[in-house]
Amino acid sequence: MSVQIHIMCRVVRLCLCFGFDNVARFILVDCLMSQISHWKDRLAAIEETMRMISQQTDPQELVRSYGERIQKLTPVDRRLSLSRRDLDHPDYRITRSTAWENSINPWTEKEKLPLFRGGVLADVCYKNETTLLDDFQVSESDPAFEYLDGFRSLLAIPMFDNGESLNTVILLQHSKAGFDTEQIPDLVWRSNLFGRATAALVLKSQLETAWKELDRELKTVARLQRALLPAELPVIPRLDINAYYHPASHAGGDYYDFFELPDGQWGFFIGDVSGHGTPAAVMMAVTHCIAHMHPGPASPPGAVLKYLNRQLSTRYTNRIESFVTAFYGVYDPQSRKLVYASAGHNPPRVKRCEAGVVITLDKSGGLPLGVMEDAEFNETSIYLQFGDQIVLYTDGITETQNAAGEQFGELRVDAILSKCGLDSAQLMHNLLAAVDEFANGVPAHDDRTLIVLRAT
Repeated sequence: MSVQIHIMCRVVRLCLCFGFDNVARFILVDCLMSQISHWKDRLAAIEETMRMISQQTDPQELVRSYGERIQKLTPVDRRLSLSRRDLDHPDYRITRSTAWENSINPWTEKEKLPLFRGGVLADVCYKNETTLLDDFQVSESDPAFEYLDGFRSLLAIPMFDNGESLNTVILLQHSKAGFDTEQIPDLVWRSNLFGRATAALVLKSQLETAWKELDRELKTVARLQRALLPAELPVIPRLDINAYYHPASHAGGDYYDFFELPDGQWGFFIGDVSGHGTPAAVMMAVTHCIAHMHPGPASPPGAVLKYLNRQLSTRYTNRIESFVTAFYGVYDPQSRKLVYASAGHNPPRVKRCEAGVVITLDKSGGLPLGVMEDAEFNETSIYLQFGDQIVLYTDGITETQNAAGEQFGELRVDAILSKCGLDSAQLMHNLLAAVDEFANGVPAHDDRTLIVLRAT
């Protein structure tokens, strides 16, 4: 019971004893109305404070605004904030003071914060509990004398972080016994709740900064990766070509390439690095470099894959537990012969338009690159016929899922191939449109890459 209410009750009892019933009734009504007005005013102030906290994005501005509002609710003569984070007893820093003309941002200007050792504030800072000093006098030898001189009451409120009071709020009054002990529990939990809100906002700000930096780096990686892909499609006799590449995130692990070989021949390469994101993109870049450093004249597809596999196995994949599926074919426009080998890659689909059938290239395939150092890769050949439609793809196409978890699959690829007489651009457009329609808004979880060929 507050002193005001206690006095009012005594006055009412005296009025009743002397028969002043109307006066007593008036005093009671007035007292009750004043109390109602008091709690409503405090409630309004608290709601406004909570509303302000929820709208803040800058931790420093949050602390400033909160300090102004809390001063109206619980007036004190001076406030200090202490921190012992990353310090040893008895060292501490003063992070805030209402006596400072200019505030210091403790998160970005830590080096500007005054550092102290020992004294009254060190004692209360390292106690890990609320401390009330009702009548104290600070010695001139105390390191924080200038902050404490002239004050007689001190309340130290621990701000807990992972069970430790790494920060402490110091409230100071000029008068002795300047704090209502009935209010101290409310001050402790209110201060700690605000401390957690501030910590959450600091963490959010740090995460946003880190994400922006990461986003910039990922975009750089994506640009570098794009630079490794063919800048333009080759012009190959008797062959209409189109290609498509789209990573599931900024950068991906899919890779395709074309190699101009002696005697008018051309090499087609498509690969898929295990995993996603930046690690897969780095391994994709490594695969690109190795492929372009293959020594000597044009080699059969099996030999090329064997070379890639040995280089990846001995230098890279054995350390990071990664692998690469790949398909490599060498095409001779004069004979229309395609010689190819596969390293565990999705078998390309070939629509024989004259025969009206769909066949696959090398269903069995070999092991992925980077799994076994001495792996061998068998070669197979096929002669392309006029109008044949060939689709080389990564599993991001066939494993596209809809909302029910169903995969697009190879049969739907075959269904798109069933319409003959389309050029490579139309065929690729139809295939990608079918994939998007099937997914119906479900985000892609893997990179999507296509090479579409049509024999002309």
